[in-house]
Amino acid sequence: MVVMVLPVGWLFYLSFLGDDGQFSLENYNRMIESKAYGRIFWTTFKVSVLTTLICILIGYPLAYFLAQLPSRMANICLLTVLLPFWTSLLVRTYAWLVLLQRKGLLNRWAMDIGLWDEPVKLVHNLNGTLIGMVHIMLPFLVLPLYGSMKAISEDYMKASSNLGAGPVQTFWHVFFPLSLPGLFAGALIVFVLCLGFFVTPAVLGGGRVIMVAMQITTNIELFFNWGAASALGVVLLILTLGILFAASRALRLDNILGGGHG
Repeated sequence: MVVMVLPVGWLFYLSFLGDDGQFSLENYNRMIESKAYGRIFWTTFKVSVLTTLICILIGYPLAYFLAQLPSRMANICLLTVLLPFWTSLLVRTYAWLVLLQRKGLLNRWAMDIGLWDEPVKLVHNLNGTLIGMVHIMLPFLVLPLYGSMKAISEDYMKASSNLGAGPVQTFWHVFFPLSLPGLFAGALIVFVLCLGFFVTPAVLGGGRVIMVAMQITTNIELFFNWGAASALGVVLLILTLGILFAASRALRLDNILGGGHG
């Protein structure tokens, strides 16, 4: 407990130190008055939401496919989902930087099959940032969702079929609602992790996609302003805790993380 409280307490203390080293609300006032900080928080929120939504669109069909496979085959396929965890985050990000360049493999492949006629800019913008973050975050959504799907009893599907429901009706009215706890849990994990992401937006965004974590680093390394950096960290921490609290109230987080099938 002390290990957690002391750093957070020190962060709060530094955030109230002005440029002259005296106790002040200067850092927070500057944040409220500055449109640049507003854009940074908006970019952070936008990137986090888009990454989460894309992960859901890709991750749900993938988790469903894995859940329908025999256990041995599903475990083998699940290893491919976990492969990104076996390499450094930095290595994965720079690999995407190479692949997404104008003369990179992805652009060459897309032109070869006729998706587009000339190289498309896929790095140093939002597109590259989203591609890299989705690749890194996808396992965090697939794993809890897969576990939730595997926990759904086949008896529910059989009962639905016996009552005359077709496969599509059974999926939407039985399977999908029962899989929502895993979906909500995975989406929440992805969204919260995205809020504090640094490496991938910094490399693939090329300074054009500035998120809160990047601005914190800039305040420390470039301006040596620990107070402003700490204030940003405090606001980000409060927003994250607020989102988790709202989720726990609206979605009954204890049931979501517990499975919710009983």
